[in-house]
Amino acid sequence: MRKRAKPSDFSQNPRRRRWSSPGADARDPQPLGRLISRLSAERGWAAKLADGQVFGQWAQLVGEEVAEHAQPVSLKDGELTVRASSTAWATQLRLLQGQLLTKIAAAVGHGVVKRMRIHGPTAPSWRKGLRHVPGRGPRDTYG
Repeated sequence: MRKRAKPSDFSQNPRRRRWSSPGADARDPQPLGRLISRLSAERGWAAKLADGQVFGQWAQLVGEEVAEHAQPVSLKDGELTVRASSTAWATQLRLLQGQLLTKIAAAVGHGVVKRMRIHGPTAPSWRKGLRHVPGRGPRDTYG
């Protein structure tokens, strides 16, 4: 047989019922951004999140025109590898490298990107087929 609940079983403990003060309190709702930044700092995710900002906000960091012709490839140990769409853009990016590093440091933080390595487009491979003879092969009579 079930035991019948008394009205006193559902009443709250008077000592637990306290109202927060009109000022800021730890029990007050917190903005999501503050909670996430505190969580990332506690768990040691701040460096990885800063690395992700470089890739996620690339167009805003370097500008639309540069982002149209250059894409970040990797970020390892403070070295950002960027692939340019042409050799002319690779040269232009090398000339703008100091300014780009300053813009990235201002937006993401100092020390996230320390240096840049800029690559142009890759050349097509002449190697074709399963069997390949080392050397230039039939193209050695061109010149």
